[in-house]
Amino acid sequence: MTEHRLLSEQPTIDPSSTVIDSYLGSWTDIGLNTKIEETEFGDYSYTDGDATIIYSTIGKFCSIASHVRINPGNHPMWRVTQHHLTYRRIRYRFSDTDDDTIFDWRRENRVTIGHDVWIGHSATVMPGVTIGTGAVVGAGAVVTKDVEPYTIAVGVPARPLRRRFSDPIIKDFLKSQWWNWDRSQLEEHFHELCDVDSFLKLIHERR
Repeated sequence: MTEHRLLSEQPTIDPSSTVIDSYLGSWTDIGLNTKIEETEFGDYSYTDGDATIIYSTIGKFCSIASHVRINPGNHPMWRVTQHHLTYRRIRYRFSDTDDDTIFDWRRENRVTIGHDVWIGHSATVMPGVTIGTGAVVGAGAVVTKDVEPYTIAVGVPARPLRRRFSDPIIKDFLKSQWWNWDRSQLEEHFHELCDVDSFLKLIHERR
């Protein structure tokens, strides 16, 4: 028998996960062994587990598969040694204070992910990257450059494979901003969200 785990407006966080100095939207679901730090995590977005996300802005309705890494740590390659000890000084007992300039540098290189983005298993999104709304990142990809909306990117380093839809449909989807609908609108038009033709008809009738 399939177990139906119900979500709610309050974020659902697995007990094995850690959320530090972050905002989680409504209907969010944080899978097991996930670590989220200094991140905005939009409504209905979820992680499937074993994800690490830091210094990022994640849109609404994003699907983040297991073992995804978003904004992994950069090291100061311009120093003689790029090892932790030059900035995590307390840990190695070199100082009573850490070198906060390195952490500030990392914070300045936030990752920005749009709405309704699917990031596949074991993908890595490097610092400073922007992934557009509706995009797909293939499993195992390493994203080093921005990904346009509704574009599928795969490989190491990740490169565009194709668009999910034609340019006119993408334009209509982006203009609709359906991800900002409130709960009552989502419930009313749930069928249209499952069918492209019905959705396009709906938004054209609204104009």
